[in-house]
Amino acid sequence: MRPEDLAVEHRFATTNGVRLHYAEAGPRDAPPVLLLHGFPELWWSWRHQIGPLVDAGFRVIVPDQRGYGDSEKHGPFHIDTLVSDLVGLLDAAGVPRAHVVGHDWGGAVAWHLAATRPELCDRLVVMNCPHPTMMARALRSSPKQLRNSWYIFMFQLPFFPEWYLVRDDARAVANAFYAMAVDRSAYTAEELAPYRAAMKKPGAARAAVGWYRAAFRDALSGRAALHLPMVEAKTTLIWARPDRALDFDRLVPGTERFVRDLTVRIVEGCGHFLQTEQPTRVNPLLLEGLGAGGA
Repeated sequence: MRPEDLAVEHRFATTNGVRLHYAEAGPRDAPPVLLLHGFPELWWSWRHQIGPLVDAGFRVIVPDQRGYGDSEKHGPFHIDTLVSDLVGLLDAAGVPRAHVVGHDWGGAVAWHLAATRPELCDRLVVMNCPHPTMMARALRSSPKQLRNSWYIFMFQLPFFPEWYLVRDDARAVANAFYAMAVDRSAYTAEELAPYRAAMKKPGAARAAVGWYRAAFRDALSGRAALHLPMVEAKTTLIWARPDRALDFDRLVPGTERFVRDLTVRIVEGCGHFLQTEQPTRVNPLLLEGLGAGGA
């Protein structure tokens, strides 16, 4: 599969001081779903979900978040800025309220959006991303999670992470998918090519690392919002195991303290990038979380 094989329209919106690219599909009067990718990704990460969501009667809006893909590469990359980007994007798309779906870093943005702008979030689906408070607590108390998060600390180094991500035709990007996968056959060279090309765009590696640097500095300075409001949206947390970066036992149990209505769904035998590795197993859970079919 290639990007041009997907039945989407590519659009741009200028919001919050940044020009964002997004793909869109489905009727404009259908219930909107906002799909948020993580690292080291772009809108293409939702290629296996766009069609099924449209077939289920949704309008799908899939941005390249700030710094990624065809969106502008400049910061700041603080979480409140990233949330404001999406608030403006929804406004530009004429969407007063949407279902919000996020994976990895996109999940972090989705958690914050749902907690701080509840009027914009209908249902929330998060994939393999802990609630921010759970992550902060694990990094303070769990040696295992600290070891799993080694790359966060590596990304604080100057210059080296950017070089590492783009060297040898952005081989590190492809390796990230392979290293986290249970079934590596899910990732063909053709399907990984858009990720590698996106990371080689001018400023892309610096921007991708910038998300981690901003989060790290916010945590050190006390700026990070560790006490978010209760998430009021009906929420589904879909978690693939084993995840080599995130420790389920330290990051998921207890999430119900921060979410009014939480359902957890487990996808066993699948790696971190679950929506691309096992879409036939993930998509029914996603549709269930969005209330398709009256769920």
